[in-house]
Amino acid sequence: MRISEVSKRFDLTPDTLRYYERIGLLPNVKRNESGNRDYGEEDCNWIEFIKCMRNAGISIEALIEYVDMFQQGNSTIQARKELLIEQRNELYQRIEEMKEVLKRLDNKIDGYEERVIVAEEELKIK
Repeated sequence: MRISEVSKRFDLTPDTLRYYERIGLLPNVKRNESGNRDYGEEDCNWIEFIKCMRNAGISIEALIEYVDMFQQGNSTIQARKELLIEQRNELYQRIEEMKEVLKRLDNKIDGYEERVIVAEEELKIK
């Protein structure tokens, strides 16, 4: 699959795909006879994984570390699992923080119009 097709499929720019390859997140993308990238299904699986993890807020550095360990083989299975657990725990913490932010926003929104009307009335009186 050409880079333009992969770009559309995953809603990523070709520059982003090239960047992921350059930093080692997409290892071994094959090239066709003309030297153009030829993405296979395994490459697409990696892209889907990377995109999912990035959308969850996982850092590029953590993903690079994971891919590096993956390429080292089965001897890194436990380390990879620990890295994923660590990332899950950080994600859970961010979710809890976002729940608090959401609660605060909900409180601010509840009765907003009434508070604005009261404030405007007070300004008219002065």
